[in-house]
Parts: sequence; C-alpha cells; structure tokens
Amino acid sequence: MDQQIQAQPKQRMQRALHVLIDDFGTVKTGKANPQLVENIVIKAYGGSAMLKVNELATIHVQDTSTVVITPFDHSVIGDIERGISDSQMGLGMAVDGSIIRITVPPLTQERREEFVKLIHKKSENGKIMIRQARAESNDEIAKMKKDNEITEDDEKRLEKEVQKLTDEFVDKIDEIEKMKEQELMTV
Repeated sequence: MDQQIQAQPKQRMQRALHVLIDDFGTVKTGKANPQLVENIVIKAYGGSAMLKVNELATIHVQDTSTVVITPFDHSVIGDIERGISDSQMGLGMAVDGSIIRITVPPLTQERREEFVKLIHKKSENGKIMIRQARAESNDEIAKMKKDNEITEDDEKRLEKEVQKLTDEFVDKIDEIEKMKEQELMTV
C-alpha cells in the first residue's frame, strides 16, 4: 500500500516532465531537429484523417540546417507541405520529387532572446504541473488519514516524501531549462 501511494505522485510528475520536454522540443534553436515538425497535425487524405507528420513520414536531419521528410505514401506530400506551412513556424520548405526539404533559418539575437523568455514561461508551467501533482497527492494522503487508513505519523512522512519528490522534479526542470537556454544562445 505504501509503495503505491509513493508511486502515484512520481508517475504524475514524470508525465509532467515529459510534457515539458516535448514542449521544449518545439522551440527551435536554429539547428535542424526532427522535433520541429514531427508533432504537427496534418489534414491528410482530403481532410478525412488528422495525423501527425511522424505518422505519415520518416523524418531525418540531413545537415545542421536541413530536415528531410519522406512520406510513406507519396499522395500525401501536398497535405504535409500545406500542414507545415499552416503551422507558421517560419521554416523554408521545398518539395523535391518524393521528399520535402525543410531549411531552418539561423536565429537572430533578438529571436534567441524571445525564445529564452518562452522557455522560462514553459518551464514555469512545468513547475505548476509538478506542484499540482504534489497537491493531488497530499489531498489523497489527507483523505487516507481522515478515513483512518494511515496514522498521523504516516501522513507527515508521506507528505515529506512527496515534497522531496517535488523538489527533485523542480530541480530537473531547472536543469533542462538551463541546457535549453544554453542551446538557444549558442551561435
């Protein structure tokens, strides 16, 4: 029972961290990266299917400024091109036979600073998700105490453990944020 109580907040916090990491992947650094386009939703097959780019094609990095998309079905190449254009990410794009080449323009200093601010905002949202997981866990612990499923000592111990987990995940977010900021500011 005790391990189950401890596992739930950790799972919630890990989910929040993964959401944040995926979100950070959408912030471009001026370098080609499959994450820039893989989760863009495309209206494929005449709008009858809503699929992500990574479900419609293979994505690989050709060089530091070029991402190449190779559709599994060549009939959706126009749909992918339209979907990426509609995403307004400011990426240069060219259809070259059966592939799409995406050119990632270099970032200006001003744009880098805007992205750093965006990273800080996303990081704070990640910390909010972590704190919400802590609050939910503490509510469950308090309910268990109220229902006499655990003692007061167990309640305090579990709350401390949840707080320790919260601190660990907030520290991880800070680390990831610093790494992404360095990546953005590196020319």
